[in-house]
Amino acid sequence: MADLPKGSKKLLNAWAFYDWANSVYPLVISSAIFPIFYEALFTDRDHYIHVFGTSLKNSALISFVTAAAFLVVALLSPLLSGIADYVGNKKSFMKFFCYLGALCCIGLYWFSLDSIYSSLLFYFFGLIGFWGSLVFYNSYLPDIAFPEQQDAISAKGYSYGYVGSVILLIVNLAMVMKPTLFGITGTPGEAAMKAMRYSFITVGIWWIVFSQYTYYFLPKGNKNSERKVSHAVIFNGFNELKKVWVLLNQDIVLKKYLYSFFVSSMAVQTVMLIATYFGSQEIHWASQSESTTGLIICILVIQLVAILGAWLTAKASARYGNIPTLIVINSFWVLLCAGAYFIITPIQFYAMAGLVGLVMGGIQALSRSTYSKLLPESEDTASFFSFYDVTEKIGIVIGMLVYGAIDQITGSPRFAIVFLGVFFVIAVFLLKRVPKKN
Repeated sequence: MADLPKGSKKLLNAWAFYDWANSVYPLVISSAIFPIFYEALFTDRDHYIHVFGTSLKNSALISFVTAAAFLVVALLSPLLSGIADYVGNKKSFMKFFCYLGALCCIGLYWFSLDSIYSSLLFYFFGLIGFWGSLVFYNSYLPDIAFPEQQDAISAKGYSYGYVGSVILLIVNLAMVMKPTLFGITGTPGEAAMKAMRYSFITVGIWWIVFSQYTYYFLPKGNKNSERKVSHAVIFNGFNELKKVWVLLNQDIVLKKYLYSFFVSSMAVQTVMLIATYFGSQEIHWASQSESTTGLIICILVIQLVAILGAWLTAKASARYGNIPTLIVINSFWVLLCAGAYFIITPIQFYAMAGLVGLVMGGIQALSRSTYSKLLPESEDTASFFSFYDVTEKIGIVIGMLVYGAIDQITGSPRFAIVFLGVFFVIAVFLLKRVPKKN
């Protein structure tokens, strides 16, 4: 382990490089390859499976499992981060969740409907591993970077993650489309499924291998390794969240903004997690291979356009202000959710992907920066951002549960997507009620 001073360029780059290592999970597993693979398992049967003593629609099932994983992360993150900060073994926690997530990605190779419970456990703990490692990764930022360095190195991390994940996704796409080039045999359908299973292994290996550079340079944590964990320490994270809630009652502007963020986050994060399932079930693809290729291309379109969207959003917020820009973006989301009900052809889906990317890249970055600007200067920003993260996770839990329930009851994700538009309408209403901060 290297012992580099705070603010060291090599230390900052090593921290940011973890984004290169782990960003393959949300892109390849959450958004692209796994949803396509999961849907393909139901090609020769209807979209329902008997599980947990009842018949559930496949996309509703994965929504409920995702919601459960985010609920666990929301409950665990303040508890574990409090312990890690106190004892000083932050890196050990980060490694544990990293390896848990990566090994579960590899475990998805054996995902099958015949062993659905163990298969879902791999998916469940993969999510927990990814989001759990991020808790400690993000908490390292003030430890390794000075305030004036944090924005730049955080942005560098995102850029590393984007480039790395797209590179692996393109390799995985080539594996699925041209399996024979990689020595993958079988009928076209069989070879494509094998290629997707191999893709899960590549994600796990990529994540483990490239994270080693980060671990080599990151410090262990603070120097309190001899401290013992007490009852007070265990619940310190929750006490900090409670303290923030009390402070929010004294800051009406921040509290009202946080309400709007909570509601819009439910919808935005849910759309990101279920977009591929919607595309595979509701779009009239000519063949299974066209569906697979088209869906992955749509994910890449969203990724690419999101860069432009983030840039345009930053320009708009600088000119018109953060809250007015967020009102426009959320209003645009309302139109997208309504329009999603009517799209049926691949070309319509490609166009929708471009429009989604345009506002998806901006709303997340602008939501976080707006929250940061509204924070009281005299308070501990780490506690406020911990509250922000937990709020976001709880929003995802509710969004995924609502989506899953509507999908299960109606049998179509179209109605669920339209209902998500209601959240954006509420978010616009709440944003208009945020008073200007003096």
